[in-house]
Amino acid sequence: MFPKNAWYVACTPNEIDDKPLGRTICGEKIVFYRADGGKVAALEDFCPHRGAQLSLGRVCEGKLVCGYHGLAMGCDGKTVSMPGQRVGGFPKIRAYPVVERYGFIWVWPGDEQLADPAKVHHLEWADNPEWAYGGGLYHINCDYRLMVDNLMDLTHETYVHTTSIGQKEIDEAPVTTKTEGDHVITSRFMDNVMPPPFWRANLRGNNLADDVPVDRWQVCHFMPPSHVLIEVGVAHAGKGGYNADPKDKVSSIVVDFITPETETSMWYFWGMARNFNPKDKALTAQIREGQGKVFAEDTAVLEAQQRNLSKYPDRKLLMLNIDAGGVQSRRIIDRLVAAEQPQHTGA
Repeated sequence: MFPKNAWYVACTPNEIDDKPLGRTICGEKIVFYRADGGKVAALEDFCPHRGAQLSLGRVCEGKLVCGYHGLAMGCDGKTVSMPGQRVGGFPKIRAYPVVERYGFIWVWPGDEQLADPAKVHHLEWADNPEWAYGGGLYHINCDYRLMVDNLMDLTHETYVHTTSIGQKEIDEAPVTTKTEGDHVITSRFMDNVMPPPFWRANLRGNNLADDVPVDRWQVCHFMPPSHVLIEVGVAHAGKGGYNADPKDKVSSIVVDFITPETETSMWYFWGMARNFNPKDKALTAQIREGQGKVFAEDTAVLEAQQRNLSKYPDRKLLMLNIDAGGVQSRRIIDRLVAAEQPQHTGA
């Protein structure tokens, strides 16, 4: 239940600096490495000789060398050489479209003829020196759509993240959801509330008082195949909230790139981009540590949820008004998946 004709974040550049990386994306076993000139390459993780995992080999002079019998592979999937063998008749393995952009490696696991690099989501903060970014990666044993549900309904913060970003006003503030094409937006605004611990720390990080009421906002953006970017922040109360002058607020973009591994497991690339004190590396590390703890709490809940759903696959789940963002996002995912299925016509 995942679209394959889409760009997914596969890894970060540092993961392939020293050696090949094997990773399953949308059920496809892929090896990522740096070929000639440092160009990123992505191949089927399968040696055409004896089926060994190419990701367990090494890179030598831009060629991927199998660690079993020394077969060397080019980035187009053709065998280049093998000790003592003529390789002209070796079958070609699959090469995947891959792009390095915005600090991530993106892969297209579907039809390579449809892979347009221009369709990689534009990240306005990624190449802007006025912004800083810090993040990480979690492997989570759950259906990737459960994470989409989680991020498009932040009501759970009151209960899951009680010591960091949760507060009772989240429950009390109304939620609005709208869909613009394949873009789902869920918004919540909380006025004149006290900032929770995570946001108090960020206020101090921008040299603002942390013990006064604030106006807080959460605007969640789902974009297919499974990316959720969340505008979050607080401003001193009465200063304009979301539209407050930068000197009166701290605002960030929570970055969530959700990449399916299998039907019940996923790669979760998380982080936060901010445009206040971007050169303060200590602040970046502090925010990253705090955010990592928050997402670790989500991981525990989601993996337990998946175990329950796997045990009781026929149980029907309730759909409430707070679930609108996730429900509308799933409709888009379902439509994209259906569009990729072969069309059968009656005789």
